Amino acid sequence: MENMPKRILLVEDDLFIRDLYVRTLEQNGYIVEIAIDGEEGVNKALANTPDIMLLDIMMPKKNGIEVLKEIKGNDKTKGIPVFLLTNLGQEGIIKEAFNIGASGYLLKARMLPRDVAAHINSYFETGKVPSELMQA
Repeated sequence: MENMPKRILLVEDDLFIRDLYVRTLEQNGYIVEIAIDGEEGVNKALANTPDIMLLDIMMPKKNGIEVLKEIKGNDKTKGIPVFLLTNLGQEGIIKEAFNIGASGYLLKARMLPRDVAAHINSYFETGKVPSELMQA
């Protein structure tokens, strides 16, 4: 079972960004499921627990912080590593997310999708979050 592809739940409302990440992550051998808003993200995480979750913060229906609270507050999903996909200028939100249980954050403005894939690869190989993804 060790060679089973890892499943990533990408919760992102922006179609262009979503497509870029899906294509790149699939090229890296991941199975990617998408949710286009926070509510769908929670439902999909509960229905089919992913190995990791990439979570946008600014989304319709439920924002990333609300989704994170639900995921980390549920026994079935609390163990899912959640990485926030965010833009600059949200330090307070990022700190709040770490307090709730986020594993790390990825700055969309500073990373190409292949950089995000490389960080995820590293996380799955080592079981550790790269330190540059942990500073708020």
